[in-house]
Amino acid sequence: MLFQIFSLILQVVVGVVASTCLLRMYMHLQRVPLSARSGNPLAPFIFALTNWIVLPVRRYVPAFGRLDTASLVAAFAVLLAKYTLLGLISAAMPHWLSLLTQAGFELLSTCLSSLMWLVIIYAVLSWLKSGTDVSYFLAQLVEPLLRPLRRLLPHMGGVDLSPLALLLLLQIAEIVLNTLRAGAVF
Repeated sequence: MLFQIFSLILQVVVGVVASTCLLRMYMHLQRVPLSARSGNPLAPFIFALTNWIVLPVRRYVPAFGRLDTASLVAAFAVLLAKYTLLGLISAAMPHWLSLLTQAGFELLSTCLSSLMWLVIIYAVLSWLKSGTDVSYFLAQLVEPLLRPLRRLLPHMGGVDLSPLALLLLLQIAEIVLNTLRAGAVF
């Protein structure tokens, strides 16, 4: 019972930190301003949650163009630490290759679920027609993903089906990922 409680708490904490590192990487990739002076409402939260790991990693891991590889490596490291800690506590420490594989699959799954949440929140806020900073911030992150789908989908009387189509594609990717994960040898 205590192991399950600890595992749940660890899963939530690591999930939030890894997701925020990935959000930081994606914001950098989409050229969304990360400074608090730019009016980004989430910048202070993102920095407070990720600076402790991203800044030290950035000293050793250079960026590749617009890709903030330090944030990506930080997210992977947090997930790897989670699996290592759970292996140590359960007294069934898996092989290092298994740890890397599990953390890699978890990283991809976190990417997909984070994107799903961004799209869902964006769609809900678009129904409310709120012109807040958060709506603008989410539009900067989600619109580049919706644009190609809008070109492919027919116009349905003023209803934008592209968020639904993107969610469907993300769900399909999650199913494929889970099938690959189940087939991987751990």
